Amino acid sequence: MLPPDRPHALTRTGPWLLARYPVPHRVLSWAIVGGGLARARTVAWLRVTDGDLPQGVDPRALLVARLQEADLTGAVGMLTAANLDRYEEATACHGGVSAHVVVTVGLSNARRVGDAPGSLTVGTINLLVTVSVPLTDEALVEAASLAIEARTVAVLEAGVRSPVSGGIASGTGTDCVVLAAVDGPDPHAYAGKHTDVGCVIGAAVLEATARGVAAWRARNPGDPRR
Repeated sequence: MLPPDRPHALTRTGPWLLARYPVPHRVLSWAIVGGGLARARTVAWLRVTDGDLPQGVDPRALLVARLQEADLTGAVGMLTAANLDRYEEATACHGGVSAHVVVTVGLSNARRVGDAPGSLTVGTINLLVTVSVPLTDEALVEAASLAIEARTVAVLEAGVRSPVSGGIASGTGTDCVVLAAVDGPDPHAYAGKHTDVGCVIGAAVLEATARGVAAWRARNPGDPRR
């Protein structure tokens, strides 16, 4: 049985953090495996190091192979260098709608929007946001934008610095957001700030991401990105 405030079973095994839904959900993301608009029952984080991704290794091909080896074909997959035991969760409810968030936070790849592109480093913010009500395609896009905005506010309020420009970072260079909604009839058509859907997404993402950012900074007191 699932915990009352968690819409999926969340497990840690080896290099994986796995969120498994009891039924398929509609999922919108730019995850490197399973991205776009999809239906899935599993969202997977794979922990990697710089050694796993030397120059010339295709991150997507690596993740596809690891998912196949772990019998996770069909999952939406993300890569992270974060310690997967240090994920954060938050749930928000309003007007009969709830949103649940799982986030892993690393900031060593912090960037300010508009920074010049450069070499990739590990360290990213990976979010899974699950909404308790069905959403139209348009509402899924709007909901994802609210999740991105809330993540950005958490990073901005923490004053994290970009090592490229020296300005206040707005995220990392490799952040990923996965937005999942239960499938069903009569989907909500709107998910902006004036809706219950937008309210709970913003609140849950902001709470979980802010805690994750604070925890990362506490573990890295000498990092210049602080």
